[in-house]
Order: sequence, then C-alpha cells, then structure tokens
Amino acid sequence: MYEATACANIALVKYWGKRDSDLNLPAAGSLSLTLDVLKTVTEVTPSSGSTDTLVLDGEPQSGRALARVSRFADLVRARTGVQTRLDIRSRNMFPTAAGLASSASAFAALAVGVARALGLSATPAELSALARQGSGSAARSIFGGFVRMHAGRAADGTDAVAEPLADIELPLHAVIAVAAAGPKSIGSTDGMELTRDTSPFYDAWIAQVDVDLAACQDALRSRDLERLATIVEGNCLAMHANAMAARPGIIYFRPATLWAIERVRELRRTGVPVFFTIDAGPHVVAFTPPAHEATVQAALTGHPDVARVLTSPPGAGAQVVER
Repeated sequence: MYEATACANIALVKYWGKRDSDLNLPAAGSLSLTLDVLKTVTEVTPSSGSTDTLVLDGEPQSGRALARVSRFADLVRARTGVQTRLDIRSRNMFPTAAGLASSASAFAALAVGVARALGLSATPAELSALARQGSGSAARSIFGGFVRMHAGRAADGTDAVAEPLADIELPLHAVIAVAAAGPKSIGSTDGMELTRDTSPFYDAWIAQVDVDLAACQDALRSRDLERLATIVEGNCLAMHANAMAARPGIIYFRPATLWAIERVRELRRTGVPVFFTIDAGPHVVAFTPPAHEATVQAALTGHPDVARVLTSPPGAGAQVVER
C-alpha cells in the first residue's frame, strides 16, 4: 500500500477557462499558494480484482466519481504497460466539492500515489502534467509554496505544467472563512464551460490574466502587499464577474461571502496588511503576514453563516510513502 498526501492550493491569479477540455489545458496561466490545512490523504493498493475501487471520505463510490479516477489510472497504465487494478481510499481533511480546491489536492495525491504503485518513473514536471489531466489546478499542488502554472502552447499539453517559484520568500498565512453552504450547485468544470461559451466578458478575462500574472509575480518578489492586494482582489472579482455574466449567470457568493469581503477591507483601512480571494465557491480566503493571523481570524469569526474559520501556513508538495 502506498500512502500519498497533497495539499490544495488557492490561486492568487485564477484559472477559469480551458483551451482543450479533454486534456484539461488551461486557456491562460495561473499563480497560487499551496496551503497546509487543505490536505488530502490517499491510499493506493494494487489489487488482484478486475476493476478499480474507490472509497472517498469513508463512502464507496461508483458511477461518475469512480469512472473519473479509473480513467486517470488508465493514463498511468498506458504509460507503464502495467494493467494492475487499484483499490483507492481517499479522505479530505476539509470540505469536499465545496469551493476549496479539493480536486486539486485529490488528483495531485492520486498522481503521485498511482505513479508509485504502478512503477511510473516521472519528473516533478511530468507529474504536474499528469495531475493536470485529472484536475487543472492539481498541476500546481504537486509543488509546495508559491507555484506558477503555464498555459503552454503544445497541442498535446506537454508544456502545460506548473513550476515552483522558489525565489519568492514573502511570508503569508491564509485565514479561511468557510461558509455553511455545502456542495456547490455547479462544479468548476461545468462552470468554466458555460462561462467560455456564453459570457460576453470571457475574452477580456483571458487577456487580463496575462497582465495580472506578471504584475502579481513582481509584487510578490518586491513584497509589495498593497499592490498585491489590488492585483489579487481585482483578479478574483473579475473571474466572478465573468462567471456571473454567463447565461444563466453563475453566482457562487453567499451573504457570508460579501460580509467577509467587507471585513477584510475594513481591516486594511485600519492598517492591517490583508487581502482576499475567492475560488469557485462562497468561501473567502484572506492572506496576511503571520503576525496578523489572529487579528484576521477574529475579524472573520461571528457571522451566523460562517461555519468555521481555518488558518494555515503554506503547504508542502505532494509526496508518497510506501507502507
């Protein structure tokens, strides 16, 4: 049995749109921070059975969930020639399918676990490309800390990989206001497709991402938190505006989302260095230097629809151990 762990990442510059849905090739790049508290643990055991099995958060899976995981394992079997079936048990240490990038940590852990179980020798970049085919954002969760995803240009996706930004040393912790909303009504994949096909703002969004990527990376390197706040919050709101403009509009925000946004802005007006972002869900993720973590956590506590407030330092990259 092989136990793999990976942490989800939260994008500072968002990924929302694909140039190839079958290969999960992004239409533009992205930049994220991997977070320790958003962790998936996946056990991969070679089986003598005729089919793969999947248990997620203690519940046996069938249908679409199992088929998605089995197709992913087939990618590795095709490369190694090893046709062994796998028993997979995975659990998320945070809400699943709720807008906190659980698919990123899940498929990053699956990528390294299945690769080890089936004897695939792969570089980190190759593992990133493999994880991307399960979930676009999983390509970034192969690495820890700040990570940049490249959209690439190759038709086969070989250059659509992530790389760690090891030269960035800005200390940031995350404070996550988890809204009491349950699984989201429209998943990221379906939401991206609908946005690309129907939003009048889609092309402008893709063009803006390239501008924000360069600016965000520069602000991180120069430790300019004020500039970083403008870029990251603007990129987040542009992504959601793009999704809201789809037909029908995709609205992930809830009352607690708007409340938390205003709380972050109030903190910044009083001199606390903090900024927010929101993935495809209602949860607000605030980033701040470690010394201000407790202040931000207290400010985001108290709304009746905020189920809990999590805090996290940066997380490590995906890894696997044999047991």
